[in-house]
Amino acid sequence: MSKKTTRRNFIGQSAALTAGVGFWSGTSLISHGKESALQGLSAACIGVGGKGGSDTSHIGEQGVNIVGLCDVDGGTLTKKGREFKDAAQFTDFRQMLDELGDKIDIVTVSTPDHTHAAAAVRAMQMGKHVYCQKPLTWSISEARLMRETAAEMGVVTQMGNQGTSADGLREAVEVIRSGVIGDVTEIHIWSNRPVWPQGKGRPAGEDPIPEDLNWEAWIGPAPMRPFKKGEYHSFNWRGWVDFGTGALGDMACHTTNLSVMALKLWDPVAVTAVKNPGIYEGETFPASSALMFEFPEREGLAACKFHWYDGGELPSDDIIKQLPESFQKKIANQRAGGGKNQWCGSGRHQGRPVLTR
Repeated sequence: MSKKTTRRNFIGQSAALTAGVGFWSGTSLISHGKESALQGLSAACIGVGGKGGSDTSHIGEQGVNIVGLCDVDGGTLTKKGREFKDAAQFTDFRQMLDELGDKIDIVTVSTPDHTHAAAAVRAMQMGKHVYCQKPLTWSISEARLMRETAAEMGVVTQMGNQGTSADGLREAVEVIRSGVIGDVTEIHIWSNRPVWPQGKGRPAGEDPIPEDLNWEAWIGPAPMRPFKKGEYHSFNWRGWVDFGTGALGDMACHTTNLSVMALKLWDPVAVTAVKNPGIYEGETFPASSALMFEFPEREGLAACKFHWYDGGELPSDDIIKQLPESFQKKIANQRAGGGKNQWCGSGRHQGRPVLTR
């Protein structure tokens, strides 16, 4: 990829219609799906490490034939290839989609945020159904492009936000919507994220690119920059503006979705950065922040204020005192030790919503 490549033209190039020819027959090592509507379909998976690894395995368990695996990291690709021995392997999703063409029905996208749209739009314009991990895109304009492309092509899509499908969340939404707790006028949600570096500038120099890493494919639509070991790939990209969406983008889709769904929190009339030093040197999101979103009355619901905290920021003590005693003790211990709010809620998302009347 040329250093002159921009996000816009990369996505445009990726969206170019391509069509492979021939027939492909593939089998999955763990195709255990029983009575699944997905049986008989074939998938190509983009990003097969971390969450992408489980996404790939889970779709295989539903009886889908995994015929293509793509990951920029050769080690990750080889490891997943042991699980799906019949799948062809690639380090660039564009090559995979070009070569497999009409041999696939479904594409999963589980890559860093900045490449979601490029991969998903290209797949959809080829008529492929797409499962894309959260957050759906790196930018609002990319989300709109994906929505328009899905509608134009008539494909089936889903974003990977598994918690929203859980009974507990949906039951809680119904309880709040029923009015049993009365009008909600404040929501407070906090997270221990970021658990990766933020609030820092770009490191100087560069390191040798590992032989088994396709760095140009990893950069994708972002401006080219030198490889630095441990700074971006494979986890810390989340805090960098060019690649991720920070603590809010990474966690809010998990921890705020209950409140958003139950209270129809779509269009705030004001947003206040209560504590937010801003983007650091144009490179990373702030190390911590506290934000307030104000919502007017909407469809019979009371006006309310929505508070978000990350990076160790917490609500005031009068809010903390409303938590169960066990959570209050944990927060007190963490404050005494100078640590972040590492656990202040149930489940794996490490966040705690508090609704007040």
